Amino acid sequence: MGWHYRHTVLAACMLAFFVTFFARLAISPVIPFIRADFAVTNASVGLALTGMWMAYGLAQFPSGILADRFGERRVILVAVGGTAATSLLLAVVPVFAAFVLCAVALGAVAGLHYSVATTLLSRTFEDMGRAVGIHSLGAPLAGLLAPVTAAWVGTRYGWRPAVALAALVGLPVFVLFARRVRPTEPRRPDQPVRDRLELGPLARVVSRPPIAFTLLIATCGTFVAQGLLSFLPTFLVEFRDVTPAFAGAVFSAFFVVRAVGQIALGELSDAFGRDLALGVSMVAGAAGVALLVAGPPTAAVTVAVVLAGVGSSFFSALDPRFMDNLSEAERGAGFGLVRTVYTMLGSTGSATVGLLADLFGWSVSFGVMAALFAVTAVAIGANTLFRLGY
Repeated sequence: MGWHYRHTVLAACMLAFFVTFFARLAISPVIPFIRADFAVTNASVGLALTGMWMAYGLAQFPSGILADRFGERRVILVAVGGTAATSLLLAVVPVFAAFVLCAVALGAVAGLHYSVATTLLSRTFEDMGRAVGIHSLGAPLAGLLAPVTAAWVGTRYGWRPAVALAALVGLPVFVLFARRVRPTEPRRPDQPVRDRLELGPLARVVSRPPIAFTLLIATCGTFVAQGLLSFLPTFLVEFRDVTPAFAGAVFSAFFVVRAVGQIALGELSDAFGRDLALGVSMVAGAAGVALLVAGPPTAAVTVAVVLAGVGSSFFSALDPRFMDNLSEAERGAGFGLVRTVYTMLGSTGSATVGLLADLFGWSVSFGVMAALFAVTAVAIGANTLFRLGY
C-alpha cells in the first residue's frame, strides 16, 4: 500500500497526541520529588492532577464546537503549542498553588486535541477502530518515553527540568503539523457558538440509552486509568519497595503493552464488535490491578503490568462505540460532549486514589480500582447476554 495524504494526517495526529500525553505523563514519575519540594501529601498532588484531568475533559466539548467553527487543524495547533508553553510555566512555579493552576491550564490546552483529531479521522478513514487505535498510539508512545526520561532527569537534575521536557518534544511536532496538514474546511463556519450550547439537544444526546451506557463504561474505565497514570510509579516505589528508576521502567513497559493493546482492541472491535473488545479489556484490567496488590513480588509486577496495560487500552474500542451511535452531524460537538462528561467524571480517580492511599494504604486504593474494572466487565457481559440493547 502506497503512502497517501490521509496517512500523513493520521501520523501527524498521532504525534500531536503524543505531545499532549507526554506533558501530562512527565509529572507522575516525579511526584515524590514534587511532594517533597512543596511539603504536600499524596492527596494534594492527586487533587492537582485531578484538576488537570478535569480541565482536560472540560475542554473536549468546546473543542468540538471550535473545530466546527474554525476547522480541526487550527484547534490542534493551539493544543500542541499551548501544551509546550504551559509545560514551561509548570516547571518554574514557585509555590504549590501556582503548580495547581498551571496543571489545570496544561490539562485545558491539551484537552483541545483528542476529540477534534478523532473527528478529523472519522472524515478521513472508513475503518474507525483501526484509525483510532493507531492515533491512540500517541499515548503509549509517550508512556514508553516520558516515564523513563522524566525519572532519569528528575533523579539527577530535579523535577522541574523533567516537567519541562514536554516543550522540547512539542515544538518540532507543532512545526510538522503546521507544514504538513492542510487547512480543514469548518462544518459550521457561520453558526454562532452560543447556538451550539443549548441544553435541550445536549441532554438528549447524553440520555440516549446506548450513549448513557457507553458513558458508564467510559467513566469507570477512565477512573481506573487515571489512577494508574497518576500513581502507578509511586505505588511501586512505596508498596513494592523498588527504586524510582525501576518504577519508571515498569511504567514504560505498561505503555508498551498499551501500544500493542490499542491496535489489537481496535482491530478486534472492528471485526467482532465493540463490546467483546471492551469486555476482554476490562477483565484483563481487573486481574492485572488485583495481581499488583496481592501477587508475589517479581511475578506479580511482570504479569500484572501486561494485564493492566491491556485493561487500560479500552479507548480504541470505546470511542468508536460512541461514534457508532452519533450521526455525522453530531460527531463534532456530540463526541466532544461525551468525552467531556466521562473524562471529567473519570478524572476524579487521581484525587480519590491518592486520598484512599493516604487514609487506608495502597492495597485498599488499588483494590478499589480492580473492583471497578470487574464491575464494568460484568455490566458489559450482562448487556450482551441478556440483549438489553444498550
